[in-house]
Amino acid sequence: MTDIVASARQGDVVVITLNNPPVNALSALLRAGLLGVIREAEDDPATSGLVITGTGRGFCGGADIREFDAAPVIPAPALLDLIAHIEDFPKPVVAAIHGMALGGGLELALSCHYRVGLMSASLGQPEIKLGMTPGAGATQRLPRLIGVEPALDLILTGDPITGQEAFSLGLLDKVVAERLVEAAVDFIDEVAATSQPMRKTRELEVELGESDDPEALFDRYRTSIERKARGLIAPGLCIDAVENALRMPFDVAMAAERAMFVVSRDSEQSKAQRHVFFAERQARKIPGLSPDLAAPSIESAAVIGCGTMGSGIAMSFANAGIPVRVVESSPELLERGLAKVRDAFQTRLAKGRITADEFETRMSLIVGTLDHEDIVTADIAIEAVFEDIDLKRQVFTTLDLVCKPDAILATNTSTLDVDEIARITNRPDKVIGTHFFSPAHVMKLMENVRGVDTSDETIAAVMKLSRTLGKVGVLVGVCDGFVGNRMLRAYTRQANFLLEEGALPQQVDRVMYDFGFPMGPFAMGDLAGLDVGWRIRQQQALRRPSTERYSPIADRICEQGRFGQKTGAGWYRYEEGSRTPIPDPEIEELIVEASRELGFERRRIDDSEILERCLYPLINEGAKILEEGIASRPGDIDVIWIYGYGFPVFRGGPMFYADRVGLGTVHATMSRLHAAQGEIQEPAPLLERLAGTGTGFYDA
Repeated sequence: MTDIVASARQGDVVVITLNNPPVNALSALLRAGLLGVIREAEDDPATSGLVITGTGRGFCGGADIREFDAAPVIPAPALLDLIAHIEDFPKPVVAAIHGMALGGGLELALSCHYRVGLMSASLGQPEIKLGMTPGAGATQRLPRLIGVEPALDLILTGDPITGQEAFSLGLLDKVVAERLVEAAVDFIDEVAATSQPMRKTRELEVELGESDDPEALFDRYRTSIERKARGLIAPGLCIDAVENALRMPFDVAMAAERAMFVVSRDSEQSKAQRHVFFAERQARKIPGLSPDLAAPSIESAAVIGCGTMGSGIAMSFANAGIPVRVVESSPELLERGLAKVRDAFQTRLAKGRITADEFETRMSLIVGTLDHEDIVTADIAIEAVFEDIDLKRQVFTTLDLVCKPDAILATNTSTLDVDEIARITNRPDKVIGTHFFSPAHVMKLMENVRGVDTSDETIAAVMKLSRTLGKVGVLVGVCDGFVGNRMLRAYTRQANFLLEEGALPQQVDRVMYDFGFPMGPFAMGDLAGLDVGWRIRQQQALRRPSTERYSPIADRICEQGRFGQKTGAGWYRYEEGSRTPIPDPEIEELIVEASRELGFERRRIDDSEILERCLYPLINEGAKILEEGIASRPGDIDVIWIYGYGFPVFRGGPMFYADRVGLGTVHATMSRLHAAQGEIQEPAPLLERLAGTGTGFYDA
């Protein structure tokens, strides 16, 4: 018996319970305790078998990630040694799984001779989401137990499956709805009655499934991950490791798996992805907000506007099972918006991502209306109209009158002043920004904007709502563009300056794509619609100092009616029915003419200059945002840019990346840009201080 691992007898069966809250992580203490209890049972001839289970939220959530970068706390067995000891135990060992069995936790269960689980259990190998391959046998035991293709699907997606699904695959030997430990004990008695030798998963034959051409099978998987896994090392290593299960003896393949695990675990990519893992969880903790504060429940919603954003937001609520009423100003706009919703759900149905019943349920949760009186009972009303402050004032005046007194009023604005919007209501404490990202039913980020009067209860409710909707919520303060778009402006502004000096859109986009972004700034602009940014720039024109350097190129493109993919032309041209950007000689002529007018002698610009000049001003703006308190932590900025703007996850976000590059390097480039471009590129005081002391954002 130890504090972290307990054992008790149920008849002749020893029930071992992992007790390492909150997720029974496989820390050094737990591994040492578990091996000790197993050895005690091994020496007891009265023991007929072992059941291993967990307390609290689940069986075992996997390795203690914090130990990857720390010195060993105590002498403890490696997980591989513990697993080998369990598999070689001379009597039946059954894993009794409730809640989670993830990563090393599932590998621990795979070392047991049998597995019994609840229907609601969650089993998976999420290591790939942390930039790693499994390291304790999953790539070898899963193909033997459930077959190569299901094993690859489980490992490459990192997504968990339910206990019922695991049973249908053969991952669980028995699935129950209740009385889990009792069922596991009974299972040992059933096994003992058959007098069969212990079933070691390592000794099973690899199940290839229906494929008669293993080489073609693995090639197909490699091809299937090319786009999604671009720049990542772990997915390819995972496929290699599973292929080894088919081609090598178990022990040889295990040694190869372990080597791949060590390489991936120690890579900069994995360190970056583990950083994001912790930063995302840290973002849920709001400084100054009591963790005991009860968040008001949101059980019904209203969305004002059923355009691209409004329809996507409505779908997000329906996906979460929350009824939502969508208000539009005309029957034609409402019909068009609801048709967009239906088309999107039908696409998901056709691709097998939802069932026919789910399709009908989600459609039934979205109700359109032209009458604001129909939303009087909504717990939250989200405005999703055009980015025009006067229009938004009108909407909030109406919402303040018709919504129930305790309803939250939220704006989906991406740049406008939430405090100015709140001031026209009689409930500024219940006004907040909920900046969704397009397409809202797909993108994971919710940039939640607290106003000066926004109450703690409103903040808590919306942060909780983010998770309910399957989003990553990050709380930020009020400023022009908040965190994401304010930094985006610094990024795209520098990209435009590069065009004036000698680059072309396709070169800038290629450099940023090669860095890891899903697309460069100009292709991204065409996808989002250039008219959106043009409208915002027109509103900002009166506030822009006459001495500030400003590139007119994007405005001139919009003046020609080229708004991107939706008009068939923007920075690039697009063939009908295609989203593939094609460089356009007309745009090159326009850029060259602008360079001449602005007095620039065009020159050859290296890829390295493009990368630094696009990224470092973005980082510099992040430093200003931190110092102003608009973002609470550098990790919040990283999460926003990864989930909202496609910053490559394997680089950890802009602030993490800056620390890796060195803030002295970033500061030196910003100093050069400041001298050349003026005040807009002045190094942030925080950046200057940290660079001077040789520290980073995560040391501050």
